[in-house]
Amino acid sequence: MRIVLLGPPGAGKGTQAVGLARERRLPHISTGDAFRAAAATPMGLKAKEYMSAGKLVPDEIVIGVVEERLRQDDCRRGFVLDGFPRTVPQAEALDRMLAAQGTRLDAVVNVDTPDSVCQRRLSGRRLCPQCNAGYHVEWMPPTIEGTCDTCGAKLIQRADDQPESIRERLRVYHEQAAPLIRYYSGRGVLIDVPGDQEVTALAGCICDSLDKAAACPQQRTHAG
Repeated sequence: MRIVLLGPPGAGKGTQAVGLARERRLPHISTGDAFRAAAATPMGLKAKEYMSAGKLVPDEIVIGVVEERLRQDDCRRGFVLDGFPRTVPQAEALDRMLAAQGTRLDAVVNVDTPDSVCQRRLSGRRLCPQCNAGYHVEWMPPTIEGTCDTCGAKLIQRADDQPESIRERLRVYHEQAAPLIRYYSGRGVLIDVPGDQEVTALAGCICDSLDKAAACPQQRTHAG
């Protein structure tokens, strides 16, 4: 299957994409991984120039890097795309590159998660600056509050997990995602799943919804 995962920051989309790719034996493709893998290609070098300068990578370069990745042999059976597309022009470009290969997207899974849930998940995250161990104040707290279990360093909260940053990240996501969701809904490939579930339950919901969609391609599932 050729699958795209959508979801706001804090929806757990990245975790679900990795798990889904493993379960379906498909390559997991994130834009970050694609940029790193393309580091020595002309497109990858251009992307690196923008990122090194702290600038947003233009659409044509992002699209070019993703297209290079999708042409690789391991994507012939399908893939799980995570972090691309982010905009309707990128979605249109993805449709064109797949059509040129004689294929199309099978499903776009939208991990629909309330902002309040995303804020709670993101604001509770803590990181060890020494060994990069991750914690959560509610669901995976360290043994000693504020201290890394592994190396004893003082835990930090990333700047983009501060309340004001989270609100801005969610605002930008919704601004970009609303037209993208309408686009895929109009093309009949959108599957909505509720993201306010624990990790295992959400993974099962996504897999069940994909299986139902594959069995009845004319009827997309809105799981709930």
